[in-house]
Amino acid sequence: MPVKKLIVSAMLAASIMAGAVPAAMAAELPDFSQIVSNEGKAVVNISTKSTVREVSNDLPEGMSGDPFFEFFRRFAPPRAQERQESSLGSGFIISADGYVLTNAHVVARADEITVKLTDKREYKAKVIGADARTDVALLKIEADKLPVVRRGDANALKVGEGVLAIGSPFGFENTATSGIVSGKNRMLPDETFVPFIQTDAAINPGNSGGPLFNTRGEVVGINSQIFSRSGGFMGISFAIPIDVAMDVVAQLKAKGHVSRGKIGVVIQELSQDLAASFGLAKPAGALINAVEPNGPAAKAGVKPGDIIQQVDGKPVESGSDLQRLIGSIPPGKPVTLGLWRNRAATSAKVVPVEQQDQDPRLAQREYRGSQQERPNEQSFSQIGLRLQVLNPAQLQRAGIKYGLLVRGANNVAMRAGIQPGDVIVGIGSEPLANVEQLKSALSAAKKGSSIALQVLRQGITQFIPLPVGDGK
Repeated sequence: MPVKKLIVSAMLAASIMAGAVPAAMAAELPDFSQIVSNEGKAVVNISTKSTVREVSNDLPEGMSGDPFFEFFRRFAPPRAQERQESSLGSGFIISADGYVLTNAHVVARADEITVKLTDKREYKAKVIGADARTDVALLKIEADKLPVVRRGDANALKVGEGVLAIGSPFGFENTATSGIVSGKNRMLPDETFVPFIQTDAAINPGNSGGPLFNTRGEVVGINSQIFSRSGGFMGISFAIPIDVAMDVVAQLKAKGHVSRGKIGVVIQELSQDLAASFGLAKPAGALINAVEPNGPAAKAGVKPGDIIQQVDGKPVESGSDLQRLIGSIPPGKPVTLGLWRNRAATSAKVVPVEQQDQDPRLAQREYRGSQQERPNEQSFSQIGLRLQVLNPAQLQRAGIKYGLLVRGANNVAMRAGIQPGDVIVGIGSEPLANVEQLKSALSAAKKGSSIALQVLRQGITQFIPLPVGDGK
């Protein structure tokens, strides 16, 4: 035996004899090498390319203290610039015919996605769907007979159990790091739909989207986030439980997006004093402080002051539990709420409706896709705009009946005041009813004339005149 191994073995034996390390623990130190060898083949490297459009007015640096700065800032013609960005992440193959799981933020705003296997084969990937709220994305590559991971049970994990992460931190492909489960069911700020697995396995930029394995070589999570003050690993990482991810995958495969239920209540966390005032021994449950008129909860007789303690028999410890449980129920499926009302237990049957609202903070995770993949997008070269018809959910969020989203604008249109993200809602004094109305107005307009568009921006409507060209 080499001298170094002999010394280590002697030290370990001495520790066991001294009672510092239990003999059972010493005999069961995990060896992840077989897992890396067998399961690592299904772990992939994901690289993305995206085009970033920036607008500047080319003002010299250091002018902000100059009295004429505001004049130049307002009237200097804007100049649009495009630059290419690339990023790296990880993923893993969940079916032999080419379905790949990763994080939504890995493919956010990507125009092109490449999946690289451990045997150096590379494939262009298509996004089947991405769910910003759980940070899960499903990709598809055109290949077959691929190695796949084995799915484990995240609920069976125990705090202290060994885990292994495989990914591409900082671009170093197929890097393995190990640790233990250091916490379960962690609810993070703004992440109310995921009960995260907390680990101390080293996760760094590039690991996102890669698998978290248990000691049996089964995937139990998707590595998603780290807690860091430095931008690098500091001992706390978070993974999305695989059961949560696979529920999302089923919906993404079926319809390309995730439907979530809502019951129309505003909730408040229970303090110990509040719980006592309602006759509860401990502050467990979600206190309702408002009910949406004519919403599902109101129709079921749920009232302000009720405390939701269960959803179909599953315990509700906090408001985040309630959001996660209700959000996982398909809209239209009845659910039984266990309530605490007037110091006694009761129940109510509620039928959730589909949740339409979208948290704007999650927009950075939405997959943008290439221009060719955007549905209902058309080019109007006469006025230098690329427009997309808003879908019903977007129209409802914007509070309008019809609108065309500005996806792109040339320099002439931008100098006139149009910005990507604006929504065209009218022509002159007439509200816009369909895209043919805009086409007819442009056909009737003379070259060199202007057309006045009603534009919705950040909830405010304004008129912007655009010059009409010949479309060349």
